[in-house]
Amino acid sequence: MMRKILCFLLLFNLYPVFSQTEITTNELYDHISFLTSTVNKGRYPGSSTNKKLVKYIFKDFKKSGLEKFDQSYRQEFVAELRVSNDVDKKPEVKTWNVIGLLKGNDHKLQNEYIVLGAHYDHLGHGGPSSKSDQLNTVHPGADDNASGTAALLEIAERLSAIQSQLKRSIIFVAFGAEEQGLLGSKHFVENSPVPLAQLKLMINMDMVGRLNEQKQIYMGGAGTFPEGQKLMAKLGKEAGLNPVVHAGSVGGSDHVSFYKKNISVLGMHTGGHKQYHTPEDTIDLINFKGEKMVCDYIFQTIFTLASSAHPLTFIAQD
Repeated sequence: MMRKILCFLLLFNLYPVFSQTEITTNELYDHISFLTSTVNKGRYPGSSTNKKLVKYIFKDFKKSGLEKFDQSYRQEFVAELRVSNDVDKKPEVKTWNVIGLLKGNDHKLQNEYIVLGAHYDHLGHGGPSSKSDQLNTVHPGADDNASGTAALLEIAERLSAIQSQLKRSIIFVAFGAEEQGLLGSKHFVENSPVPLAQLKLMINMDMVGRLNEQKQIYMGGAGTFPEGQKLMAKLGKEAGLNPVVHAGSVGGSDHVSFYKKNISVLGMHTGGHKQYHTPEDTIDLINFKGEKMVCDYIFQTIFTLASSAHPLTFIAQD
């Protein structure tokens, strides 16, 4: 008996994976607090803080027990940064997507992948995409898209805790340089770690931290896979939300890169607001209880599809 106990302790120390079964508002707050901190200077691609952000994300992936692709959580690419029309082009910069894997357990369905993604970058001190007249001011991007990045980390942790129940595999991606023209997601689909034909659904979270009093969660692309609209409406109601479900309306965030490759998508958000792309998009405006509800909803969506043989064939939308 003592020998068995010692072997167990040895294995536990070799594989220190900690996964929890619930998404918490405290952890959502901690993630968003870090991502929006002034030391991270608005999470601009190629900045001195970029490597630190990437390390923060992949350490959390590792802690949750996600696997690497090709011995690394990082997928490097080069980004051309946007500038105003009257400004010379900036040199291209190096940045990264951060990728983790949960492998499914069905011998056939484990080769079908659901992708959950969110972009972690923002505008730095503003630039041509800013809606503010405050020059050289940090844009913290609490809702856009620290909220989605925090949701990604929390949902990954919760799904990892029930990995044994998954049939399909799940890829988690924190995209870089979304604000520069969806560059991270474009690079991912052109350099996918698995064949594109095996990517069956991409769920994107971009601005999921401002759930309104009507508890409306908006989504586009629900008609891009069979029974998607019906499923998302049903699961949304069960989660205590009022889902606004569009068959098309694919939108303008990272899921577009996947849709263009004939991959089914869901683009999830809690709506626009006047703080969008301004220095006023701050953590004090995040509805943490609401974001937890959104996270639980997206978790349940992925679990339902990853633990079943629900068909995930692509349906184009007008």
